[in-house]
Amino acid sequence: MSKFALLIGVSEYSEGENPLSALPAALNDVRQLAEVLEDPNIGGFDSVLPLENRSIEDMRSAIANLFADRRADDLVLLYFSGHGITDQQGNFFFSTPKTYKKGNLLFKPSAIPARDVHDEMNDCASDRMVVILDCCHSGAFGDLISRDAGEIKFEPQLGGRGRVVLTASAAIDYSYERSGEELAVYTRYLIEGIRSGAADRDEDGYVSVDELHDYVVEKLEKAAPGMSPQRYVKRDGEKIHLTKAIVADPTRRYRKAVKRYSQDGVIRPAGRRNLEIERQKLGLTIEESAAIEADELRPYREYQQHLKDYEECFREELAFLGGVLDDRSREELNDLIRQRSLKPEDVTAIEQRVIQELGIPEPVVVEPIVEKVVYPKIRFKKVVKPKLQPFTELGASGRLFSSAAKLEMLLIPTGEFMMGSPESEEGRSDAEGPPHLVKVSAFYMGKFPITQAQWAAIAKTKQIDCELKPKPSMFDGADLPVEQVSWNDAIEFCKRLSRETGKCYSLPSEAQWEYACRAGTTTPFHFGETIDAANVNYDGNHTYGSGKEGEYRQKTTPVGYFKDSANKFGLYDMHGNVWEWCADSWHKNYKGAPIDGSVWDASNDSGSKVLRGGSWFNYPRYCRSASRYCGTSDLLDRLIGFRVICPIPFTQDS
Repeated sequence: MSKFALLIGVSEYSEGENPLSALPAALNDVRQLAEVLEDPNIGGFDSVLPLENRSIEDMRSAIANLFADRRADDLVLLYFSGHGITDQQGNFFFSTPKTYKKGNLLFKPSAIPARDVHDEMNDCASDRMVVILDCCHSGAFGDLISRDAGEIKFEPQLGGRGRVVLTASAAIDYSYERSGEELAVYTRYLIEGIRSGAADRDEDGYVSVDELHDYVVEKLEKAAPGMSPQRYVKRDGEKIHLTKAIVADPTRRYRKAVKRYSQDGVIRPAGRRNLEIERQKLGLTIEESAAIEADELRPYREYQQHLKDYEECFREELAFLGGVLDDRSREELNDLIRQRSLKPEDVTAIEQRVIQELGIPEPVVVEPIVEKVVYPKIRFKKVVKPKLQPFTELGASGRLFSSAAKLEMLLIPTGEFMMGSPESEEGRSDAEGPPHLVKVSAFYMGKFPITQAQWAAIAKTKQIDCELKPKPSMFDGADLPVEQVSWNDAIEFCKRLSRETGKCYSLPSEAQWEYACRAGTTTPFHFGETIDAANVNYDGNHTYGSGKEGEYRQKTTPVGYFKDSANKFGLYDMHGNVWEWCADSWHKNYKGAPIDGSVWDASNDSGSKVLRGGSWFNYPRYCRSASRYCGTSDLLDRLIGFRVICPIPFTQDS
């Protein structure tokens, strides 16, 4: 058995009018990781090749050589520190010093596709392959590429039997380095876990890849809670031993004791006495124990310093603007929150305390108590049905839509529901809370997402605010949902549709959308606890709950394609197929959200708009009734479409 490692660092980017930002820590990441892997008492690797700011040809050659001529029991490690990029189809690319964008899109020949690396790995005989990526993904590039609805599919692009892929962040996160520090935060804890041996959780004398991942996750939960490192494992890859650890090392035992007595970042008096006893038993000097304590407590202290810095910045911003934040300030503060990976609840506490101290008036928001959430069954008020029936929209002339493109509108009755998800729901995010009771008045909603035929009929009518392309979609088909339309485009469509019909059409509010999707259910999907690819168009290679793997179609399906999949209100395609725009501006959680089903468009608008329902590309957890995502109002993506609603009465003047 032999161990081989290729460590690639890209810190400088020089191509194009607007080159990618420099990442000074990338080279230090490579050098220090090489040091621990080459150490015969720790890594014991037979070959470690650092590659720093090299050409795309050198990178390709080194990757090919890494996986060539290997035996089944060889350990092969590929590490990359630099910018990671996706294209419009969600394909991941390794950046090179010459990587750049042409217009608003990645110039693909300037980067290395993950698929090429995947092919090299498939040809490799090794049963123990590890890929570690400390790089930012699509969310870090703004206008370079779309955000790919929240995920990059590393498993099909790099995964396989006997291999593990570790990434510093999810696709919508930043993997970041801190100003003035030598290492990016993710790699810092990788190296710390290996060098100290602290990542050897089962104390078997080895640091396995899964143990190292768990160690880094634990550290980042304290130092950078907003980061979400990911692990992608295929069978036979669960227990790959990466490095050695000294089982009887007294410093490891003391480190374990410090971890026990500093759970909240503070060593209390009783804990201090216990640690002193442990120090004496292990024969450590005061200096040695102090260094271990400082190392263990550093993530807590750094995070507290980041909160302090945010409070200082928030006070300065208020003083600069005379006590009232404008949209630009809020957007820039949100960037700071994301860059520092601060917890939303910590930021809220700071802002509320500062506002109270300064005596700045703020709106009073009364929130329901949600400690023990009870999900009641939907309760319908009695309505007079003879005048409120489903209808088919043909336009004022009766000829707006052809019979094949008819717009069917279904009645969604008055009722109330618990919006959001409980903390116990699989795949839940903090954006889905707190759960709160919402009362919704009756309205009409499209039975299906807007189709390409319906879009074309409206696109040819007279412009109101902006032009509409008659055929914007990537996938072509009259009965396919229209996609690659922005929120602004959807608003223009609704305005023209309203003008042509004499009714008041719009996008649904987020509350209306979830109420209509649930149709009286409180489970993750209106089908129940799970979904399957026989009834929903999503990435069937992945499962939810007790669900089974199924077909991954890799494209949209005609609306209503799954004949028996309508919910209790008769709506189709509420889960998967395409994400659907809502009228609301994006808010990071439901604190202060309306409880009457209205559009939430408050002054703390982030500049982005709400998306719901998941798509053909996404894992099933993103297709849940409560799942939320967002995109800028001008975002065009082959994953995104919309459906319309109509109020009761039909017009605002009725």
